[in-house]
Amino acid sequence: MKKILILLLIGNLGFAQQSKRKLLWSEEFNGKTLNEKVWNIEIGNGCPNCGWGNNERQLYTNENHKLVDGKLVITAIKDGSKYTSTRITTKAKKEFKYGRIEARAKVAVGKGIWPAFWMLGSNIDKVGWPKSGEIDILEYIGRDPDMVYTTLHTQDSHGNTINTKRTKIEEIEEGFHVFAVDWNKDKMDFFVDEKLVYTFQPENKTEDIWPFNQPFYILINMAVGGNFGGPEVDDTIFPQEFIIDYVRVYE
Repeated sequence: MKKILILLLIGNLGFAQQSKRKLLWSEEFNGKTLNEKVWNIEIGNGCPNCGWGNNERQLYTNENHKLVDGKLVITAIKDGSKYTSTRITTKAKKEFKYGRIEARAKVAVGKGIWPAFWMLGSNIDKVGWPKSGEIDILEYIGRDPDMVYTTLHTQDSHGNTINTKRTKIEEIEEGFHVFAVDWNKDKMDFFVDEKLVYTFQPENKTEDIWPFNQPFYILINMAVGGNFGGPEVDDTIFPQEFIIDYVRVYE
């Protein structure tokens, strides 16, 4: 009983701290269609850097998502030899420097599935990746069940980066969970359901180590296969849904 009371107290404290923050922007997905004043729908196979830079198998379309009961539902489909899915971004429409960025989501499952909630530096067209920086708030890969990945890519460490944490969370595939980053000028803290899972706080904040002093935009997508999703895809799992209840940004 004492342990339960302590856990409840910690949870209530986290909620109280969160409620004191000012909400800067939110996407509740309450409309009938995706708001394209906020979201860009990216199309195709990512060429000329085909496979979206990761040898992914899917084509992104404007038909693999819908809004249902206040939620964004992204569906990955296998049609013949072709896989299709959705990728959306807020690039040049909603960009944020510092704050708490969070999403409540239910991951898709199965070998080959790779849903993600992440951010890229607004200067990516000018300086390229990874110099722009990348913040992976949630990555889940179906070949590694019960695991959540939180990762940062920079010029100093990218690809198989050392700035990453693989966290075991039993039954993360069940129901909705809140994935968040709390980002300021000094550090980034990553959370799953208010549990701190990773902190990035380098002492030496050169441009190559800490490109995180500029606005970033949000991306949501579900890839199939690829360098991280894995070379093997279980075709029996399709269709698969990645469901996002909301995205919120606090100061």
